[in-house]
Amino acid sequence: MKEYIHGGDIYRHPDVLDFSANINPLGTPPAVVQAAKDSMEWICHYPDACQEKLKQALAAYEQVPVEWLICGNGAAELIFALVQAVKPKRALVMAPTFAEYAQALEAVGCEVDREILKKEDGFTLQCTILEKLQKEDLQMVFLCNPNNPTGILINPKLLREIVTICEKRNIYLVVDECFLDFVSEPEVHTLKGELEGKQYLFLLKAFTKRYAMAGLRLGYGITSSETLMEKMERQLQPWNVSMPAQEAGVAALKETAYVEKARELIFQEQAFLKDGLKACGYPVLDSQANYVFFEGEPDLYEKLLEEGVMIRDCSNYTGLWKGCYRIAVKLHNENEQLLRKIRKVRR
Repeated sequence: MKEYIHGGDIYRHPDVLDFSANINPLGTPPAVVQAAKDSMEWICHYPDACQEKLKQALAAYEQVPVEWLICGNGAAELIFALVQAVKPKRALVMAPTFAEYAQALEAVGCEVDREILKKEDGFTLQCTILEKLQKEDLQMVFLCNPNNPTGILINPKLLREIVTICEKRNIYLVVDECFLDFVSEPEVHTLKGELEGKQYLFLLKAFTKRYAMAGLRLGYGITSSETLMEKMERQLQPWNVSMPAQEAGVAALKETAYVEKARELIFQEQAFLKDGLKACGYPVLDSQANYVFFEGEPDLYEKLLEEGVMIRDCSNYTGLWKGCYRIAVKLHNENEQLLRKIRKVRR
């Protein structure tokens, strides 16, 4: 059986209060659920292979040309399609970070180098990466901003320096912005304004976290590189985005008030969780996304699971160790429950 290495494994733990997956705490908007339900009347037909309605809505939402957009069965499909399209021989990823980058790279026989993010630096990406990009023979770099599982943002100036070097040296730079919706000033950190004219820059985004649509699988990428777009499209199977996912996506992009309400809730509850964890004596990172990274007892995951609460044990991330945890920011009463359970198991 395939090993499950991510958060959100409610299938093996069906009755827990799940803090292990970083999903919008407000849940899926009712209009999105209804759009998916309504689409079931049409499932005798193939979904639109061109995803025309969805891409038009996305272009308006992101304020980019339709031609810059590519949609997938979740962001994960696009990661694998991108790597298959480029087939890099050597690539660089951060450590710790999302496991699928390295998994996709290794699937094509790529040598994976890791830029180790150190605890003493607050797990922030350092400018030493610039020298590595200048000197090493790399064909691809994956960055996650804010990073998963730490929630730490990359310095905007450093990020733009990385873009410049990668473009100059013909290194494909993939920046995962899936969690940028939940930081206080996303417009300061997004690289969307850098896309025009760049042949080696690709931004990765998804509906998964923003609209709590993990089960429908809908992600998208943005690039101005026509060559890269054509290569990726050849890697994707026809009809890779289902009709319910496309219709739900169109409906979701109208939910601006919902997203803003979620952001305000997350900012408030993130501070509440950080304060609560610090009061328990845990070192807490300055996470900026809709999750909080902290260190606790090595057996905290197991103890909380016995109490019906599941958090993300991050010890299987490269560069981390037993006792590293990530928790999602949820509704206030749920966050209170988590802190109560933590205080209980620590007695």
